[in-house]
Amino acid sequence: MSSDDPGKPHPPRTYQLGGLSPELTQRIGSGVVIGVAALALTYWSPFVFALLLLLAGVAMTWEWGRMVRGAMPDAAGIVHALAVAAAVALTVSDMAGLGIAVTLIGSIAAGALSVGSGQARLSALGVLYTGLPVISLGWLRGDEPLGFLAVLFVIVAVVVTDVAAYASGRTIGGPKLWPAVSPNKTWSGLIGGVGGACVAGALFSILSGSGNVGWLAFLGLILGAVAQAGDLAESAMKRHFGVKDSGDLIPGHGGVMDRLDGIVTASVLAAITAFTIDAFAPARALLYGS
Repeated sequence: MSSDDPGKPHPPRTYQLGGLSPELTQRIGSGVVIGVAALALTYWSPFVFALLLLLAGVAMTWEWGRMVRGAMPDAAGIVHALAVAAAVALTVSDMAGLGIAVTLIGSIAAGALSVGSGQARLSALGVLYTGLPVISLGWLRGDEPLGFLAVLFVIVAVVVTDVAAYASGRTIGGPKLWPAVSPNKTWSGLIGGVGGACVAGALFSILSGSGNVGWLAFLGLILGAVAQAGDLAESAMKRHFGVKDSGDLIPGHGGVMDRLDGIVTASVLAAITAFTIDAFAPARALLYGS
């Protein structure tokens, strides 16, 4: 009997778009939608961007608590979320320093409330992990008129790092970077990722007409390396707790933490760099290095 015989059941067909698997198609589609929406909200205004940070911070709070303590919401998780919300509100009100203080207090409180679960240190760390990046990005975005470009540069550096690392790692291959933590990452991927971020930094300055070309190329390379470190740190944490993804909120991508692991570390370093150069004009300091 031929495979076209109507009496024989046919295996289910898998439709692909341009040769891409359904999973990859879903991943690309959701990534594009989220990226466009995030870019629009970032551009809209510092206040609207703060709302985006709040949503991301609360989502990461939920994922962190569920991964570390196994149950949400709990007392530590509520304190964690309140600390992040307060940090966002204070930062958008031009009180980022007070936001950092509240984050530190929330970290201590969340740790104290988690002593019984045996995860006090990680619970305390979680408040810093989510609180400091939202403060950093909100502080940079609030420095008009260059705030949007400063935040966009950080995002571009991290995204290009991820894409270039994936492309070079798959194309070149070679020795693994840290197989015990992330079996798929290679040294060629790391080098390609930070190299891509370096080139992206220079192009960002040329295309946007803002910033110092050499400075942004150098800073892109550094942020790319730090973003990769953030990616590895989150991978190590997931492996420690035996989970594949931090959550399932984003189709094809996992959780919010999975998508923002590089942004977390890169944004904090960007804010520290800007603060060191000129705390009163952080966006300009980040873009021009002076």
